[in-house]
Amino acid sequence: MERRRTVSDFQNPVAGFGVTFKAMFKKRLTEQYPEQQKTTAPRFHGRHQLNRHPDGLEKCVGCELCAWACPADAIYVEGADNTDEERYSPGERYGRVYQINYARCILCGLCIEACPTRALTMTNEFELADSSRANLIYTKEQLLAGLEEEMVDTPHAIFPGMDEQDYYRGLVTGAAPGTVRQTATSKGEKDDADEEVDA
Repeated sequence: MERRRTVSDFQNPVAGFGVTFKAMFKKRLTEQYPEQQKTTAPRFHGRHQLNRHPDGLEKCVGCELCAWACPADAIYVEGADNTDEERYSPGERYGRVYQINYARCILCGLCIEACPTRALTMTNEFELADSSRANLIYTKEQLLAGLEEEMVDTPHAIFPGMDEQDYYRGLVTGAAPGTVRQTATSKGEKDDADEEVDA
């Protein structure tokens, strides 16, 4: 019995070093980052994106479910009411303020699972490092998807003859002909008529 113990006491460290010796002679894997960037998986959880409807209206309705679902408390949302003079989404409300703090975010994806309108999705962008904490707080303007062809920037009127449900059924495929951007008075923009009076 003692002889077995003595042999195993000798073999254990040798077996441990055996793993080290095997690794010493393997070819080393060196990734040449950032010169050669590795492609991410299609469903990689990277930076968030706030999506738009095909006519340019925002999908976010300011419900704050993403903020409630976030385990790291990294999302801040303030909803506001749409008006006929200033419309950002097809529904009654829109996300007036939307911020994600990437110093806190763990990129878990629970926020996108909670979103009822698929307004929030995650992209493959993973380079989020910065030298300042303030720069890691992304605002709505940074997160909002860019405008594509057939889109008009918000705020603008809803597609004529359509309602909120038609947007989510996919019946709206682009902005109606003649759709123009409204004046964003809540952001301090002035109407052209008001500017002429001031002049």
